[in-house]
Amino acid sequence: MAIRHIERHRSERIGWLRASVLGANDGIVSTASLVLGVAGAGAARSSVLLTGVAGLVAGAMSMAAGEYVSVGSQADTEEADLARERRELATQDESERAELAGIYVARGLEPALAKQVADQLMAHDALGAHARDELGITEIQRARPVQAAFASAASFSAGAAMPLLAVLLAPAGSFAVLVTGSSLVVLAVLGAVAARAGGAPVAIGSVRVTLWGALAMAVTYAIGTLFGAVG
Repeated sequence: MAIRHIERHRSERIGWLRASVLGANDGIVSTASLVLGVAGAGAARSSVLLTGVAGLVAGAMSMAAGEYVSVGSQADTEEADLARERRELATQDESERAELAGIYVARGLEPALAKQVADQLMAHDALGAHARDELGITEIQRARPVQAAFASAASFSAGAAMPLLAVLLAPAGSFAVLVTGSSLVVLAVLGAVAARAGGAPVAIGSVRVTLWGALAMAVTYAIGTLFGAVG
């Protein structure tokens, strides 16, 4: 009995991983920065919470819309290329066979073998063979606008909820410190998890995300403090 060999590749995660990591990171950084900016201006806890909730809703919708439009444009381009390929397969069969065989020759196959491979693959799934080997379009990495939009909105909301929870639970007058500390810790963990899932160095991924988050929060808090002092 043959044993089926199953492999899991990191490229299978690239679509949802990119959208989820970007959404969660943006949710934490933008909401924490917004909260700290308002807190730096001397606003009350209720005002800080209201501002943060508004930022969460607006940010989640913005991320979803942005991902849908961006990935949707990619999907439209893929569909246009596939439609063109279908027309060419229907009207220029021999040219398409020669084109596919030429791709395999360029990859190292002998011309006779390349022609045989092209013929067999086109007999099995002509469009799939050309989509994969000519256009570079595979099912694993196909653009999925709805999936990307939901992943971005959900991950942004999850990330944005963390600094809001810190504001809600922290003692009066100290929520800025708790928001900053907890946000940086979560950003470090998020960067490490994303790097590990993508096969990148964990330490570099963690430090990179944390440093940019810290910079964003520091600048926003300073601006809020400045305007609060002027007001």
